[in-house]
Order: sequence, then structure tokens, then C-alpha cells
Amino acid sequence: MNTASTNTPQAAPSLAPLVALLAGEMEKVNARIIERMASDVPLVPELAGHLIAAGGKRLRPLLTLAGAGLAGGSPHAVGLATAVEFIHSATLLHDDVIDESKLRRGRDTANALWGNDASVLVGDFLFARAFELMVETGNLSVLGRLSNASARITEGEIKQMTIAGVPGTNADDYLDVIRNKTAILFAAAAAAGAEVAGANQTVIDAAHNYGLQLGMAFQIMDDAMDYSLSSEAMGKNSGDDFLDQKITLPLIIAYGDGTDAERNFWQRTIGEGAFADGDFDTACRILDRYDAIDRSVTEAEKYAGAAAAALDRIADQTNTGRTSAITALLDALSEAARFAAHRQN
Repeated sequence: MNTASTNTPQAAPSLAPLVALLAGEMEKVNARIIERMASDVPLVPELAGHLIAAGGKRLRPLLTLAGAGLAGGSPHAVGLATAVEFIHSATLLHDDVIDESKLRRGRDTANALWGNDASVLVGDFLFARAFELMVETGNLSVLGRLSNASARITEGEIKQMTIAGVPGTNADDYLDVIRNKTAILFAAAAAAGAEVAGANQTVIDAAHNYGLQLGMAFQIMDDAMDYSLSSEAMGKNSGDDFLDQKITLPLIIAYGDGTDAERNFWQRTIGEGAFADGDFDTACRILDRYDAIDRSVTEAEKYAGAAAAALDRIADQTNTGRTSAITALLDALSEAARFAAHRQN
């Protein structure tokens, strides 16, 4: 045994392999985004471009391209990935209006710059463009899949509003919110890519499950980081979820295990919105007392493991005649699952 190698620290998981494999296709997606944002009304591409130019991981369109790649690719994959990014961008515009957010990905939000009315309407424009692109695939099943995901995203947002300010919310309700609000688009993106490329139903279902589990891990980590990272590291204001009275897993854990005095604190802040100086620091200390962040990360890791397990079914289905490109994609998707539960931004 080479003892030197066993002492070498393992590199942190990364999206880099997936990004590198799909870089050429993502260039086409980015070009299609610019093309389909065009409008005779100058404010539309200006406002939409502000959000899209901020970047982000573009994980949802990457999943669409990866799903198609697992079935050998499709000429419709780029348009479908563009549609997925437009759906995601539209929901972000609407989210920022609802949350009255002022910062996203380290930049001023569109609603902070142009106002709520313009943000909502441009979000509607992006939804419309997304549906045009989906129709252009000529695949009604794919259209139905992404249309259903769009409806469920809205349901997730509405349910999140109904539990906001209710610190006694149970974990099942929270998980239902993030399943619809976030994970369902990951799932639909991966499955739609596989479906439009002609994959069999087993691969399509496994791609859906991979995306769903990945999205759950991703959102749980995002919620945990709101209490554990600086604003600079996050690209948004740390503590926004706390001040917005959002119910997330760290809060649910701490509330469930807390004392009466601590529950009274959560009721005053999260429940009633009666914030005072130092409350966020107090919240972080309570979360630390019950190891709520690490316990949330452990939950995210369970979903990340389930995502990786879903890839085994795809590997089994593609074993005969599998190309090196598909093997590389499966490896990159496996690392993406690990990244979702270990990311730092």
C-alpha cells in the first residue's frame, strides 16, 4: 500500500467536471438566451439581462444537457436548457419581489433597480419565452413535464408564504415546500433532457429522481448557509431568511429541541417580526447550541447520497455499449451530488 497517498487530503467535490464536459453546449445555451431575450421594449432585455448576467451555477440547464447526453444527445437539448433557465430566472424575479430582496448573487436585485411591477412583468415574459422554446421541441410529454414543474413551483411558493412566521412548523411541511419550490425543477430539467433525447423510461425516471434528490440537498444547504456564511460569501445578505421570517430546517431543529425561553424568542422574532439589535447573533447561538447547522448538513448529505444512488440505475441501463462520454457524465453527476451537500457558496 502506498501510505503517502492515503494521507493526501481528498479534494472537495466540485461542479467543475460537469461544467467542463458541457462547456461547449452551455455556450450555445448562453447564445440562445441572448437571442430569445430580444424584445422591441428595451426594458425587457435590460432587466432580464441584469439577472442572467449575474451568472450563478446554471445547474438546471446543465442538468438538462446532461440528461440528454446520457441518451446520446439531442438537437433540442439547447433550446430545452434555455427554457429551463428562463423558468428559473422568472421565478427568481418573482421571488425577489415577494421577499423584498435587495441583493442577489452579490448584485442589486432587479426589483431594487427597476421596481416590483417591471420585475413581475419581465418574469412573465421569460415564462412565455420558456413555453415557446418548449413547444419548439415538438414533444408534448416534455412540455407537460416542465409545465407541471412550473405549476408546482408556484404551489411551493404559496405554501412557503402560508408557513412563514410559524416557528412551530413541522419538518414535513418544510420539505414539501422545498420539494416543490426548488427540487422539482431540478428533477424536470434532468428528466426532460433525457426524454427529448429518446432515453428509455427507466433512465428518464432515474434522471428525475437524481434531480429531485439533488435539488433537496441543494436547498437544505442553501438554507443552512443563511445562518453560517457571510454576505460576501453567499452573494446575498446573510440572515435574510431570519428577517424574512422564513421557516427552514435549522430553525425547525432548534425550535423542536429548545427551551420555553428559546421558543419565546423564536415566536417574537420569526413569529411576530419584532426584531431587536443582536437578534440574529442570538439566533445563531441557539442554532449552535443544538448543532442545528451540522444536523441540517447531515440531512442534505442523505439526499445527496440518494441522488448518487439514482445514477446507479442509469449506469445499469447504459452498461451495454456505454460510451466514454456517458461514463464521464455519470462520474461528473456523481461529484455534483456530493458538491450539493458540501458547497460553501
